[in-house]
Amino acid sequence: MTFDFPEPTLVSVNGVELEVFEAGRENGRPVVLCHGWPEHAFSWRYQVPALAAAGYHVIVVNQRGYGRSSRPAEVTDYDIEHLSGDLVALLDHYGYGDATFVGHDWGAFVVWGLTLLHPNRVNGVVALSVPYQERGQLPWIEGMEAVLGADFYFVHFNRQPGVADAVFGENTFQFLRNLYRKNLPLAEPQPGNALINLARAETPLGDPVMSDSELAVFVSAFESTGFTGGINWYRNLDRNWHLLADVDPIIRQPALMIYGDRDTVAKAERLLQFVPNVEVVSLDCGHWIQQEMPQETTAAILRWLDRRDAA
Repeated sequence: MTFDFPEPTLVSVNGVELEVFEAGRENGRPVVLCHGWPEHAFSWRYQVPALAAAGYHVIVVNQRGYGRSSRPAEVTDYDIEHLSGDLVALLDHYGYGDATFVGHDWGAFVVWGLTLLHPNRVNGVVALSVPYQERGQLPWIEGMEAVLGADFYFVHFNRQPGVADAVFGENTFQFLRNLYRKNLPLAEPQPGNALINLARAETPLGDPVMSDSELAVFVSAFESTGFTGGINWYRNLDRNWHLLADVDPIIRQPALMIYGDRDTVAKAERLLQFVPNVEVVSLDCGHWIQQEMPQETTAAILRWLDRRDAA
């Protein structure tokens, strides 16, 4: 790998093997970093050394379906109970009662769900891009289909299983090259599934988020695994809606929400109602926050950790 990224180890937890990268084990004070889709632990390459230097035990995991971690065949093996169970078992493996969890994109959704299901194992939450999602009256995919239509990628992944997986797999380099972009020009929506269109587009828009050698790490990983494991997270959204029906919906831990002002993911209008102890930071970037503005992201996380630890 490029960068001075830790060497991985395979850890057996919760019925799967997880590929884990860590730094600063001697420090204690665990901080667990959780990637999004379609990402990899390597997306935290800028944050790992800074957090370790600040005195934290940094644990970065390729979650199930990614990298060299297990990729179970059953779709339901990727629901929030399994994904959060992996993280709880990882804490048990290292002998920690609780930790601070940091998640980007889908990783943020998992960390919010982990905190709802296992509140005693989480002492703080940092979410990038994806805020706390209110449960609402309708299952999430059902609601999205009603408002955004059958071609919206969340809906398409669920209603046409295997179709997008195959397109992304046939165009892995092109898809990831076209996806990891910033400073995107405004464009009219085109018919069809936007991500399938992106995978088939010969010319990328905007500017690259990362160097060619960094992109090669992601491309190599997904050429090896394919995309189905990660997409199966989407195929459990309605199942997750049911699984979270009876939990206390309020996040009571200290939290930091980092938005990208040019991200297409909507900000939460009622975040304070569900996460009353949250601080909000907005950065002038798009969706790939910790890779687009790594120094500013790391500084925001460290400032929040310092204030929380001093409280």
